[in-house]
Amino acid sequence: MTVVSDIPETESWFHRNQQKIAPWLFLAPGILFFAVYVIAPIFQSFNLSLYEWDGLGKAEYVGLSNYEQLYWEYVDRDAFFISLKNNVIWLVMYLLAIPAGLFIALFLNQTVRGIRIYKSLFFFPFVISQVVVGLVFSWFYDPNFGLLNTMLGWINLGPINVLGNENLVTYGIIIAGLWPQTAYCMILYLTGLNAVDPEQIEAGRLDGAKGLRMLWHIILPQLRPATFIAFVVTIIGALRSFDLVSIMTEGGPFGSSRVLAYYMFEVALSEYGFRMGYGAAIAVVLFLIMMVFIAYFLWSMYREEKGH
Repeated sequence: MTVVSDIPETESWFHRNQQKIAPWLFLAPGILFFAVYVIAPIFQSFNLSLYEWDGLGKAEYVGLSNYEQLYWEYVDRDAFFISLKNNVIWLVMYLLAIPAGLFIALFLNQTVRGIRIYKSLFFFPFVISQVVVGLVFSWFYDPNFGLLNTMLGWINLGPINVLGNENLVTYGIIIAGLWPQTAYCMILYLTGLNAVDPEQIEAGRLDGAKGLRMLWHIILPQLRPATFIAFVVTIIGALRSFDLVSIMTEGGPFGSSRVLAYYMFEVALSEYGFRMGYGAAIAVVLFLIMMVFIAYFLWSMYREEKGH
């Protein structure tokens, strides 16, 4: 009678599957950290939004009461309505960074004299922090000594207090945010342009394609992955805008430059609130808006890839 040991079978199974197991072993620490510090807090925010809690005492279950308050603030055109409206403005205007980044990348992809200097100048906004960007543009907009009003004085136009005007402040902050965001999109497109197939470009030239026809029919289709990442990152950046609002205006004047992320901070963590459940409800609304846009772009990319 022959006795078969279990050890060789175990070793044999591992050797047969080690190529499949190895990637998961390397990914495990990253997946663990992502689950603990990203996924779990999302579900905690959903749960916390159903409670009234000041961060210290006992949490009181209130159901959907926090969302009802948000609804009435929206109907009454109060703080939540203003914050949501400003986020929509951020979203629409922030998307200008994508075509701007594309055209700058197309320019920087040329072989012209001094191109390294141009690349450094356009890359510079990406490496400085949002705090620095906010301070620079606060000085730029200053009605007393700011460069903007100095230039307006050259053409005999009166000083404009951009950050003190309820109708202009949001647009002024967005312009400040577009500066580094355009640089980020430019970097994405420069990376994508390095992967463009030169044989397709040459074939297009032989068929008489040039200029906008070359860009639209040959180059842009090959830049779809870069465009997708640019859209997702830009949308997320527009919806979670906080730094520039905090540095440049602190939500003012009279709350006219609030966005959802800053309003969430005000009601949950600032001296005006400590309403953690209400802040969590704002965070949930912001998260759902982001997911709608991201899911749409993912579905669009999947449909295009499936079509090919």
